[in-house]
Amino acid sequence: MTLKKFQIQISDKSLEDLAYRLSHTRWPNQLKDSDWERGTKKDELQAIVDYWKNNYDWRKQEKDLNSFTQFQCNIDGIDIHFIYEKGKGLNPIPIILTHGWPDSFLRYKKVIKMLSDPASYGGNPNDSFDIIVPSIPGFGFSSSPEYSGYNNSRVAELWVRLMTEKLGYAKFAAAGGDMGSGITRYMALNHPELLIGIHLTDIGIIRPLLMETDESKLSAIEIAYKRTAQQWIAQEGGYMSIQSTKPQTLAYGLSDSPVGVAAWILEKFRSWSDCKGNLENTFSKDELLTNVMIYWLTNTVGSSAHMYYENTHSLPPMNKINVPTGLALFRGDILLPPKEWAEKNLNIVHWTEIPRGGHFTAMEEPTLFTEDIRNFYRIFRQLI
Repeated sequence: MTLKKFQIQISDKSLEDLAYRLSHTRWPNQLKDSDWERGTKKDELQAIVDYWKNNYDWRKQEKDLNSFTQFQCNIDGIDIHFIYEKGKGLNPIPIILTHGWPDSFLRYKKVIKMLSDPASYGGNPNDSFDIIVPSIPGFGFSSSPEYSGYNNSRVAELWVRLMTEKLGYAKFAAAGGDMGSGITRYMALNHPELLIGIHLTDIGIIRPLLMETDESKLSAIEIAYKRTAQQWIAQEGGYMSIQSTKPQTLAYGLSDSPVGVAAWILEKFRSWSDCKGNLENTFSKDELLTNVMIYWLTNTVGSSAHMYYENTHSLPPMNKINVPTGLALFRGDILLPPKEWAEKNLNIVHWTEIPRGGHFTAMEEPTLFTEDIRNFYRIFRQLI
């Protein structure tokens, strides 16, 4: 069970094909009196695509990504891609950071060095971590499953084997957001003896709460959250319905159109981040397009959508988690769960309400994210 050094190496042929497709895009019409309420706005997307064609430099981004130490290893027939940066400091805590959709391992790019080498960023070397950032199967440079069944729970089992069998850790920490939150919670649920503590930036849309028909069992705060979540799903959840029911149909169109991939992904970055309606308030064009490129160049926009189907159709129930949990809620995120519900389902020992930032947390506010991770795990360092 060996680790293989990995470097991202995209062929010139793939980049030439992309350039051809971008230059031959067939654009849909857009109503002159509409904005983003019907989906990605045409003129703003065209401006990004123009930059993509004329100014964006993949080779520069590729070189930057390859500055991190990366590996692949095979677990249960899946080639798992991951960044692995050893901590510089005394007794670093090993921590696995898991991304979601429609982001990628790029979610944590800005915080990897800050967490692994805090002294270089004005921090305390005693706060260092060994950083492991894997790509979920079917995302980016991990291979795609050939058969069904790879839901959050099954991916959690792959991560446990990665951390214990491949990397040799007896105990470790875990953190995540979006799908990464679910995967992290399943690790804690099924292997509490291995987890030092888990750090989450969301707990997803709380399905048991949404499915509760007897509202006399709920508090006023929980009922209000249920109403807010139902309204959000009705207005913003179309992508989720498609990816949870017919991901294969969607995959044909997006796998053939880089502009389609950009439209599908960037609309979510605008809606879910704390960018206040302007993507470039929060993200650079380069980081937005590099995230899109990871999906396009690996042809994983379709396989990533299948995770929604799996999580809808095959995910086992989630019971209460007793592993100590830190929850950092960024004010601009999609849905902010009520604390009393979180405490019913998680062993909350650290609760932070962060005044800015949205769903993409470490991409949007890397310093605030890093500070909260450090603060939470300080209390566990003596257990390592």
